[in-house]
Amino acid sequence: MTDHRFESVSEVREGLRKVDYLADEGIAGIVYLADRLQKPILVEGPAGTGKTQLAKSVAELIGARLIRLQCYEGLDEAKALYEWNYKKQLLRIQASGGEGDSWSEVEDDLFSDEFLLERPLLEAIRSDEPVVLLIDEVDRVEVATEALLLEILSDYQGSIPELGTITAKQIPLVFLTSNNTRELSEALKRRCLFLHVDYPDMEREKEIVLTKVPDITDNLADQVARIVRSLRQLELKKSPSVSETLDWANTLMLLGVDQIDAETASGTANILLKYQSDIAKAVREFAADKAGFKQFAPGPK
Repeated sequence: MTDHRFESVSEVREGLRKVDYLADEGIAGIVYLADRLQKPILVEGPAGTGKTQLAKSVAELIGARLIRLQCYEGLDEAKALYEWNYKKQLLRIQASGGEGDSWSEVEDDLFSDEFLLERPLLEAIRSDEPVVLLIDEVDRVEVATEALLLEILSDYQGSIPELGTITAKQIPLVFLTSNNTRELSEALKRRCLFLHVDYPDMEREKEIVLTKVPDITDNLADQVARIVRSLRQLELKKSPSVSETLDWANTLMLLGVDQIDAETASGTANILLKYQSDIAKAVREFAADKAGFKQFAPGPK
């Protein structure tokens, strides 16, 4: 369990680049430290900034299986850690038919591995193979459910009354993502390294577009990044995410656009923005500043 996955921060950064995740020094540094300190990473930031993709990319980088627990209101132990296969247990009871087996023997059999249904948390710590555990949108669970996570993340073990304490066979790399819809408990935060992933700066977003959108030109990627940056400076209900930037860039490629003008931006604004009030505001901005689109064109201004 003491083997390290990475030798340096630069190795993390270059490795993530090879799997098309463009990490800055801060992101690479936290992944490196999480491996060395064997601590989970709590990744906060706006929706669509690449929090979930970071966990997926790290799993791809190290050749580990990704196990994902999607959080939601009402998530409980039966969905997160384990439950018993009641139908199979009932068949076992019926099969005994009162012949031969004593009830104590049947009971011992019922609460064995054969009848245990592993859920993501238990599956992650019992795995013999390398695992990246993604606990996605942890801010959606109730505060009471965090107690379950605390046991897993503190000691990498889980308690099953009928079987005892299950200890991890290997320490998984753990990512918890949060859109910060509610404040997480101090106890949970203490057990994690903290990483805030915000919208990328314009140059990095352009690089992401060039990496993720096949055959896009440098000029069009530059226009996309600049226009998206200008939209994020407006007071919107929801700013465009990186994933929506990529959707827009792919849309422009499908439409054969090589130079974005106000009409094109207005006609495709619904790809970037998902509230009608935001779309209307963006379209007004585009219409009022048609001349300003020249700044997105290549060459001297």
